[in-house]
Amino acid sequence: MDYLTMTIGKQKNIALIAHDNKKKELINWCEENKEILKKHFLCGTGTTARMITDYTSLPVKGYNSGPLGGDQQIGAKIVEGQIDFIIFFSDPLTAQPHDPDVKALLRIAQVYDIPIANNKATADFMITSSLMDQEYEHDIINFHQNIKDRAQTL
Repeated sequence: MDYLTMTIGKQKNIALIAHDNKKKELINWCEENKEILKKHFLCGTGTTARMITDYTSLPVKGYNSGPLGGDQQIGAKIVEGQIDFIIFFSDPLTAQPHDPDVKALLRIAQVYDIPIANNKATADFMITSSLMDQEYEHDIINFHQNIKDRAQTL
């Protein structure tokens, strides 16, 4: 397979997402890591983005709420190369009405080799990594070439 080398810049484009039962935990985490986060571009799904901004004063660009398409909007930004990093405090103990959207977001993050933290411990490890303050190159599948090759074999 043909691969493309992509670069995650020094200033990361970080998506912040949390299920309802995890919003307070993510807000507290953002407050604890405010000095690091303010160096990066932040975005998030509707209510979470607004609450983080209200409680921490960090500027967070808001998309729709998850159940109203916000997870899909974040996924589209990944495909467009506009999201480098995801912090998603998910609630594994509560059924989510938009679970297929969440799974699609996680899948597309994996396809595009995007770092993603689903809990505080992983988020702590990621945000304190030496890679947070430098560029990072990673390889993703050259989907244009892959599509062209598949079309020729069908």
